[in-house]
Amino acid sequence: MNTTTKDVIIFTDGSSRENPGPGGWAAVIVFGGREVVELGGYDKSTTNNRMELQAAISALSYLKSSPVSNLKVIIYTDSSYLINGITSWIYSWERNSWKTKNKQDVLNRDLWEELRRVSDNLEVTYDYVGGHIGVKGNERADKIATSFADLKEDKLYEGDIENYSIPDIVSGKFLKSDSVKEVSKKKKSSSKKPYGYVSMVAGDFKFYKDWNMCKAEVLGKRGAKYQKVFSKQEADLLKNQWSDV
Repeated sequence: MNTTTKDVIIFTDGSSRENPGPGGWAAVIVFGGREVVELGGYDKSTTNNRMELQAAISALSYLKSSPVSNLKVIIYTDSSYLINGITSWIYSWERNSWKTKNKQDVLNRDLWEELRRVSDNLEVTYDYVGGHIGVKGNERADKIATSFADLKEDKLYEGDIENYSIPDIVSGKFLKSDSVKEVSKKKKSSSKKPYGYVSMVAGDFKFYKDWNMCKAEVLGKRGAKYQKVFSKQEADLLKNQWSDV
């Protein structure tokens, strides 16, 4: 690794075949646009959210072992759970002795605390990138994570970027925050038929196939949350996220 560069771009992803079940995590670390290090790992019984967290932890732990200090790091992830948790929710959790608003224990506390620890002395920015929209770094991280979850580990690369299979991994419009958000928004606003709708009112999470049923449940309810979803996985993810706040 070239120890003179201080700007680092990381793509992370996590995967689990059941929730819980076998899972994998991945990180693709790009140093100064010149060198690439791929990381990946496996857990025999885990959740998608834990693998998303583990990917970020492992990437930052790798950087902590670097002789370079004052690193400026951008982590690109398709996990809003990771981003919201480490940039917002964690402060409330700590103030409330690691309890959610519903007085439940915060899930994955061990990993959240470890992520805070490995972030010390690093300038880390988290940026959302929609999954499966053509962002090469995200797609590579997804491929590594799923290969580990399936116990078919991809060969991990470490070396110069010009010899990497994706030499343009950090180029293009998808690394600009506005472009990422714009593409993600377009993806969500497509005409694809929704899987259903979810709501949470007073800590009670519900799923509906019909929008009118969901609307009737949340209308006029203080603090009600609701959202259209396009898969069971997305519904399960929102349930985890909303329960953890």
